[in-house]
Amino acid sequence: MFSKDTPMAQTKVLSELNAMVWKIEVAAGQRVAAGDTLIVLEAMKMEIPVTAPRAGVISAILITEKQMVAEGETLAVLDSSVADLS
Repeated sequence: MFSKDTPMAQTKVLSELNAMVWKIEVAAGQRVAAGDTLIVLEAMKMEIPVTAPRAGVISAILITEKQMVAEGETLAVLDSSVADLS
């Protein structure tokens, strides 16, 4: 799972490969823990989970189910600046 830090403790969650978005497991505003599955991609009949690189709150989902995505495309944005994630 690749990610890129952006200003204000936001992390872009990126696609590792060209694939179809099979399932979106989270919604904007949802708290997630490091390692939680956010999105499931499908490529060559294989399901590839995209996981949270760290704990935080999903600030944006930028794709839809059944959408084709390219390698390196931003799928979601994770805000890890939330102080209390319990």
